[in-house]
Amino acid sequence: MSKLYRRTIGTLLAGCLAAGLLAGCGNSSGENADAKETANSQETSTSGQSGTGSGEITIGVTSFADTLEPTEQYFSWVVSRYGVGETLVRFDENGEIVPCLAESWEISDDQLTWTFKIREGVKFSNGDDMTPELVKASLERTFELSDRAVSFFEPASMEVEGQNLLIKTQEPVAILPGSLADPLFLIVDTQADTESFAMDGPICTGPYAVESFSPTDSCVVVRNDYYWDGEVPLEKVTLKCIDDQTTRSMALQTGEVQIAYNLKTENLADFEDSENYNVQQLESLRSTYAFMNQNGVLADKALRQAVIRGLDKETYSDILLEGGATAGKAPVPPTLDFGFDELKDENAYDPDSAKALLEEAGYKDTDGDGFVETPSGEKLELEFVIYTSREELNVYAQAAQASLKDIGINVKLNTVSYETLLDMRDAGEFDLLIWNVLVANTGDPEKYLRENWYSTSSSNQMGYSNTEVDKLLDQLVTEFDEDTRRDLITETQQLIMDDAATVFFGYETTYLFSSKDVTGVKMYPMDYYWLTKDIALAE
Repeated sequence: MSKLYRRTIGTLLAGCLAAGLLAGCGNSSGENADAKETANSQETSTSGQSGTGSGEITIGVTSFADTLEPTEQYFSWVVSRYGVGETLVRFDENGEIVPCLAESWEISDDQLTWTFKIREGVKFSNGDDMTPELVKASLERTFELSDRAVSFFEPASMEVEGQNLLIKTQEPVAILPGSLADPLFLIVDTQADTESFAMDGPICTGPYAVESFSPTDSCVVVRNDYYWDGEVPLEKVTLKCIDDQTTRSMALQTGEVQIAYNLKTENLADFEDSENYNVQQLESLRSTYAFMNQNGVLADKALRQAVIRGLDKETYSDILLEGGATAGKAPVPPTLDFGFDELKDENAYDPDSAKALLEEAGYKDTDGDGFVETPSGEKLELEFVIYTSREELNVYAQAAQASLKDIGINVKLNTVSYETLLDMRDAGEFDLLIWNVLVANTGDPEKYLRENWYSTSSSNQMGYSNTEVDKLLDQLVTEFDEDTRRDLITETQQLIMDDAATVFFGYETTYLFSSKDVTGVKMYPMDYYWLTKDIALAE
């Protein structure tokens, strides 16, 4: 099954991941040498771990969760990133699916039943044995409590046969193993007090267990003494919420934190004269885009086209983000082989064309305030809902507001917390709404496309509907052939672009900054893994 993902992620990322000393950033000849040096130092640190140390570190992160209950919203990502939760399978640093809590898996000849051999000898962090029956109970709990679970796949049955878990589906599901790598399906001990998971943390199998959790401040995790996959070198890790990007950078410089996530290109200057830090970068598998709610004034395709044509995404990426992103046009970034260069963008940046579209559709500035009114004469003000724990989102939003003002469209920014943004998305309370996601969270973009643009998806609250898109996505579910999947995904993207359904701002370069006081820090294309058993204090 891994062949399905090899071209789409594994081989493409091999040339994208650059891990190196900060001194090497900025010239290509130094970058390759630094990548080799960093990789070697990481190998040495991993193999030399004693596993009995009492070290502690602090990691600077952006606020994400108001609960650690993994079936709520996307908060399972935090449980995985903080080294607490694990899944049956996982992605390695090349984007390949590899065993984790399942040793192996296979599919039946009729492609309806997947058999996962559950790893023996694994214990939860409370010392209880992880059995195939408890794995089954954990997955059943996820399907019972999470509305998102069935958007990955819907099991017809789950049965235990000895050490095997058999998952049967009504129709073939090509991405089922990759789906189980999503943190939503991390395995919890259902015999524990599950009511306490929200604030005390779930009982899982990862290298760390939650000691304390404050949604707006920090999460403290401690070594899981029952961990199954080798020794855990650190006794305690504090994951400190530092939403402000500049403050997070300063915390790394002063030694308050030893690792800082979600820093950007502009932060490179903070470290360029120092030999005390490592930096890794990865061409993004993330897309930043804005939903356009077609249940309101943006039901008018001409208005949506004008909005997209009025946005200078090249300038946003190259100048405002200092080259830290690739300008967007399509759902899937060019780092994955799904036809980016083949796709035709009829709504590329063209402010004059945008103005002409508005005029032809009857949008005119009748009161002289610089902003057009609707064809019926009403004030036109688009509410753009954003959250700013990722700094680039604020950059895109403010730039879009300024660009659209130039073509006569009034945009009001509404900055809210991530949790509030989720609620507003689900309630359809927006005109435009910023979004930033991993586009290949199951190994390729099928789940991402279906979740956002399938007409009856629970996450599609923007009113987008195209019967041909639905048809292609339905075909994709049962298609195992790699080349056919590529064609289906490429065609789906073109239809979404032709419908002017969504603003695709860009695909950011992801950075990971860390002090040389720590070793074993790795960057993963599937950013489910931040704190791992490999991270240790340097000797």
